[in-house]
Amino acid sequence: MAELGLNDHHQNEVINYMRFARSKRGLRLKTVDSCFQDLKDSRLVEETFTTDEVTEMLDGLQTVVHSEVESELINTAYTNVLLLRQLFSQAEKWYLKLQTDISELENRELLEQVAEFEKAEFTSSNKKPNSDLIKPKLAPLNEGGSELLNKEIIRLQEENEKLKTRLKTIETQATSALDEKSKLEKSLKDLQMIQGDQKINITKDISELEDTVSALRCQFEKTLNDSTANQKFLEENLVTTKHDLLKVQDQLSMAEKELEKKFQQTAAYRNMKEILTKKNEQIKDLRKRLSTYEPDD
Repeated sequence: MAELGLNDHHQNEVINYMRFARSKRGLRLKTVDSCFQDLKDSRLVEETFTTDEVTEMLDGLQTVVHSEVESELINTAYTNVLLLRQLFSQAEKWYLKLQTDISELENRELLEQVAEFEKAEFTSSNKKPNSDLIKPKLAPLNEGGSELLNKEIIRLQEENEKLKTRLKTIETQATSALDEKSKLEKSLKDLQMIQGDQKINITKDISELEDTVSALRCQFEKTLNDSTANQKFLEENLVTTKHDLLKVQDQLSMAEKELEKKFQQTAAYRNMKEILTKKNEQIKDLRKRLSTYEPDD
């Protein structure tokens, strides 16, 4: 048996609609046949007809058949609209939005598949009618909704359980985060206390260091002042010493001159001078004598 790719329930619904459509199609075909039969019974009573009479009969038959076919097509369209309305109403009850592809209605492959399905379902002489296939219409909205409602309830319960599990996980994470926050706050307070103590100690050390530096500065200034005073004193002493040295040198020079003057005035100095003079004369005389004995070059 050809399949349409639907589950059993939906396929049975399709068969019910096809049975309805076949019955409507059979009635319309009988109506068309009756139109031709009426024409035969009412107009074809003579042996010969003129062209105008044949044209008139065919025009009348065309009008009647056209009206019947048009009525059938309109009725079929309206019937399809009502069927879609039922399906959409059921979908909207569950907040679903169905979509249709109009281009698929002219798909020859699908149309042939439906034709084979109809042939397999309705032309078998040994096929037994199924109690599910003889329903004249779709299941009422309330009857088909109970099963969907139960499924929706089960789905919501499962989703609720998932949300509860997720909520517990979030609560656990939140508790852990709060504990971590408390630990961090305690650590921050301890750190602030330590920093406060360190700040006090640093301030104390800075103060002591400043006092030490001030004392050293004072001592350095005092030492510098003392050094300046000593340097000035030494410079003054140096100048005085230089003056005294020059004075002593001058006195010594004068004393040497005076001593030399006094020494020249003594008898020993005069005698020594006479002796030196005589010696010089003797030396000159000896040189003259030596020069006479030296051979000429």
